[in-house]
Amino acid sequence: MDIQLFIPCYIDQLYPETGFNTIRILEKAGCTVHYNPEQTCCGQPAFNSGYWKETAKLAEKFLTDFQSDMPIVSPSGSCSSFIIHHYHKVLADRPDLLERHSQMKGKIYELSDFLVNILKVTGLGSKFPHKVTFHDSCSALREYGIKDEPRLLLSHVEGLELIEMEESETCCGFGGTFAVKNNSISSAMVEKKVQNAMAANVEYLISTEASCLMNINGYCTKNKLPLKGIHLADILASGL
Repeated sequence: MDIQLFIPCYIDQLYPETGFNTIRILEKAGCTVHYNPEQTCCGQPAFNSGYWKETAKLAEKFLTDFQSDMPIVSPSGSCSSFIIHHYHKVLADRPDLLERHSQMKGKIYELSDFLVNILKVTGLGSKFPHKVTFHDSCSALREYGIKDEPRLLLSHVEGLELIEMEESETCCGFGGTFAVKNNSISSAMVEKKVQNAMAANVEYLISTEASCLMNINGYCTKNKLPLKGIHLADILASGL
């Protein structure tokens, strides 16, 4: 299957290896990956901060950079769900773009959803001999709707032991600009998230969202804790 790859800002700027691992996974699953280097931010940060006009420009660019007749796969449920569920709000006065969005939104997928539900792939031959837990990102869980898919993929990783932590569905405190504007509350939330993960006696905390991992890893680094946040794609690419 031919697919288009969309790499979110946080992965592009902070975790580029996760982007390359996403390509490795999709190729392992039998896909031909097309990457448009002109792609940029989907516009979610600007939208959440109230800059809808600026978001509209980014939405138009996204709809221009990607084709509507080929699946678009991204290692982020947050960005994927934003494009699917919110573009129509900023493009309300652009019927031409609304039509293109309508044609495209049904072909946008988060990585684990695409692997499990479209390609029907659950095992890739991955190997990761460690104890891990999983953090359900707010947007990925509540807006995009993934929960079982990442866990199913992890269950087929050789040597991996998944231990569910308490409050796995509770926010890590990032929330985009929330972590900046409400630093004290955000810090308390990520502290609780990390405490729950460490109580599970694991080495790694896995998520589908690079932004959550940035927040969690920042707290762990600052406090010199042994826990490490890692993207699902990096786990699935391990041992390939």
